[in-house]
Amino acid sequence: MKVVDTPQKMRELAETLRREEAPLGLVPTMGALHEGHISLIDRATSECGAAVVSIFVNPAQFAAGEDYDTYPRTYHADLEACREMGVACVYAPRANAMYPGGYDTWVDVPGLGAPLCGARRQGHFRGVATVVLKLLAACLPHRAYFGEKDYQQLVLIRRMTRDLDLGVEIVPCPIVREDDGMALSSRNAYLSADERSRARAISAALFDAKKKVAAGERLSAAIIQACVDELEEAGSRVDYVEIVEPATLERVETINGAARMAVAAYIGETRLIDNILLEPDDEA
Repeated sequence: MKVVDTPQKMRELAETLRREEAPLGLVPTMGALHEGHISLIDRATSECGAAVVSIFVNPAQFAAGEDYDTYPRTYHADLEACREMGVACVYAPRANAMYPGGYDTWVDVPGLGAPLCGARRQGHFRGVATVVLKLLAACLPHRAYFGEKDYQQLVLIRRMTRDLDLGVEIVPCPIVREDDGMALSSRNAYLSADERSRARAISAALFDAKKKVAAGERLSAAIIQACVDELEEAGSRVDYVEIVEPATLERVETINGAARMAVAAYIGETRLIDNILLEPDDEA
């Protein structure tokens, strides 16, 4: 397994991989790999001739006061996990290689970046779109794998690649959950034992919402309020609960077709996100 740390080195290697081991897959990560990441890597290595995993904690997607400095970093363990899974290359660029002095070019997808997390984290999705475009430009993948846990990111990246004619297939992958339903996240490491217990309320409220829709409830306001009540009863501080159209992220008032319910809530000082697909035709 090769490890490279500059866009130039990565592009040179990627050109060889594309030519000799196509299709080439990419799994973009910020490291601190968990079973959710592992599921993406497993799919990439099984579906592609070669897979690249990027490890880069992107400063451009963190606002002032957020957890860039304390974000979990487990670089050596991440490398070992990638090596064991048969990854062809880990791309781990330095920040000054990604954003050298004088850097002043940004990518924005304003419509999809505005609601949900975009309304709470100003500039976040500009940083996400920019770094993903730079990763795609360096790694030259035929396919890139993204988890549905970061659903807004997935939808935004899919739109960016389509609008900019990048020719990369964006492959969505299911949320990986722990036995009690909690979505895996690198930020789960911040939680104390008590907070971890209370955090289960996020996924529990989402699955309860799914049951309500399957049983016939169609009014988003009623479903959202029930979710908020569950979260507040568990001691979380709700950032938002929304039900949106899956492709456009526009609010849905009445659920007449597939919709995506998204939640962001604070457990202690840790902000966690999760989402679920609501489908009226599901069996109760």
